[in-house]
Amino acid sequence: MNENQFVLPGDVIVTGDYRPEQNVILEGNRLMSTATGFSEIKDDLVTVTPLTGLYTPKTDDLVIGKIVSHNALSWEVDINSYYSGILTASDIFGKDYSPSRDDLSLKLKTGDIILARIANVNSRDPLITITGENLGRIDSGELIKISPTKIPRLTGSVIQTIEASTNATITVGQNGLIILKCDNSTGLKKSIASIKMIGMAQYDANLEEKIQRFLDENN
Repeated sequence: MNENQFVLPGDVIVTGDYRPEQNVILEGNRLMSTATGFSEIKDDLVTVTPLTGLYTPKTDDLVIGKIVSHNALSWEVDINSYYSGILTASDIFGKDYSPSRDDLSLKLKTGDIILARIANVNSRDPLITITGENLGRIDSGELIKISPTKIPRLTGSVIQTIEASTNATITVGQNGLIILKCDNSTGLKKSIASIKMIGMAQYDANLEEKIQRFLDENN
């Protein structure tokens, strides 16, 4: 069994009692890649991180998006994808929403940045929601963009390492957008540099150690 191997669409990654995750399908007992990238086997889960591409929406993903327009019933949100996110007026105003009474622009306007969740991907443009803890408009912070394919490298331990060294707060969207908040400019610059290192790096099993070393050397 080879972990982190380079795979092409149709390649068999592994056979046996495993579960397919991102960019992997199950045919019989064979788990096959649907993308060009690197495979990873963790416990019984098999994933493929694609080398290139925009964000592919997945239900329950946390995303950061920008309001680009609205009509009488919904907002259109740029979520760094082939598709726009659709935030319905009823998500904010509730079931009693009335286009003649309620003004969407008083709640969210073009250019606003929001933290949202993918609610449904059955339609062409995925429905998103800001109903939930800590979701909604983002009023402060530095917005950083990296490839969505690099987001899996921002593991919990990597985020904790950066936050502990810089006193920054990091909010990661699965769509490649990241919000950094920090009370001091030095910590903000270090956290931005760390995120950009991750965004530019190719696959590296020692990436977390390199990030820690970079942070230690720049104290």
